[in-house]
Amino acid sequence: MTMQPHTSTGLWTLAWRRLRADKIAMVSLAIVTAFLLMLVLSASGIIAADWEQESGISYAPPHFIGADTATEKADTAHTASATQASPAENPLDPLKDVLRDLRQKTSGQTEPLDFYGINDPLAKEMADINAALAKSGKAVVAERANTLPFGADKWGHDIIKKTIKGAETSIVVGLVAAVLATLLGTLFGAFAGYFGGRTDDFFNWFYSIFTSIPYLLLVLSVAAVLQQKGVSTIILILAFTGWTGPFRLMRAEYMKHKAREYVWAADAIGATHFRKMFIHIFPNVSHVALVQVSILVVGFIKSEVILSFLGFGVPVGTVSWGSMLNEAQNELILGKWWQLVAATTAMAVLVTAFSMFTDALRDALDPKLK
Repeated sequence: MTMQPHTSTGLWTLAWRRLRADKIAMVSLAIVTAFLLMLVLSASGIIAADWEQESGISYAPPHFIGADTATEKADTAHTASATQASPAENPLDPLKDVLRDLRQKTSGQTEPLDFYGINDPLAKEMADINAALAKSGKAVVAERANTLPFGADKWGHDIIKKTIKGAETSIVVGLVAAVLATLLGTLFGAFAGYFGGRTDDFFNWFYSIFTSIPYLLLVLSVAAVLQQKGVSTIILILAFTGWTGPFRLMRAEYMKHKAREYVWAADAIGATHFRKMFIHIFPNVSHVALVQVSILVVGFIKSEVILSFLGFGVPVGTVSWGSMLNEAQNELILGKWWQLVAATTAMAVLVTAFSMFTDALRDALDPKLK
């Protein structure tokens, strides 16, 4: 009877077993996977490709609220008409005398008025053109819905599609920036922890400069200096300011592992410093880097939202959860709350699920836990 050789269970196998035994971790993983799948479908144009289409009227309410009643529409029209009929005169306006004369001349006319209370000279012609095009079946403006599944914004964009497209931007920023920041932190920490001496002193001095400034203030300062909005710019800003956490942990891990027997054995057979650092040591500390990536994703998603909310984030024409919240602050004054709820709910679900999965992953990869 031959004995089968016994092989020890690897770290990743043990970690997966612990994760499967944690129901909260598996639910969180399912939610994160669903968001990532939605990101892929949105980026490929399968879903939310027409998010910029004006499919509803301005501030169209959700289906479960219903369209505005006739009374509400009449009150809104009456308020708008009263505002246009007697706009406040700006005493500093150099054209105030000209505008006053034009209002007096057109006070008895019934044509549509613009913001300044002056009749639109092209209103009748545009109405005739639209009527002729409508009869020929070539209307300029398509019929817009009075309600949408979860409402519309000021321009009639579907809030659900806009939230999905905003998730694509925010998640991509969080993932890519987290990977770049972890790579920088791992590289700097490997050199500092492995070589020590002056190399360690230099990287510690560099680390102290970044950590001496409050993180959010540092991010805003860099964003204000660059003055170039864009997704790639946000990613670079977050990556170059967020590497300090991974650096601190990886430096400590490399200082600990460089004195292990397997590193001495690699040195005895003539392995180069690069090979010992990234072929022998890094696989044994890779779980720390993985946990750091998952932690930074959550922080960078929130940082992107803050930057976009303050106007330092994505440019005009690009939607993210932060830009949606920026628009929603003005909509709340009008009682239009659905864009705020959609963006905050999507962000809260993803951040909560990612945070809980990160905690479970950190516990599963802890070798001290059996």
